[in-house]
Amino acid sequence: MAERVARLSSQRAVVIFGASNCFMCHVVKTLFSELGVSWAVHEVDKDPNGKDVERALAGMVGRTPPVPAVFIGGKLVGPTDQVMSLHLAGKLVPLLREAGALWLRDTKYSYILPANQLINYRSIN
Repeated sequence: MAERVARLSSQRAVVIFGASNCFMCHVVKTLFSELGVSWAVHEVDKDPNGKDVERALAGMVGRTPPVPAVFIGGKLVGPTDQVMSLHLAGKLVPLLREAGALWLRDTKYSYILPANQLINYRSIN
């Protein structure tokens, strides 16, 4: 099951393993939405193998319940407290930028690009 978690967690720049009735999962999703993050969520309570996924996540996160478990760039960041600590320390946005998870509007050209492409594009011109 750890292989499945690894596969799911690397499908997008930011993947949140959560549960539909989890308040702290909602907090993390709200933070990422406010930051303009493109994220995917895998709700374990809606997965037929969700209990197995939860056990695998609990082993990785080191606690129960293991949700939310946030992966950025395919790497485990951790639960809500770890995400918030990174955010308060000013380290979350650079991590998200590096993973290509932030979306910014380029007002000069009126289209939306991932932040890493926007930076690369501007460095060329």
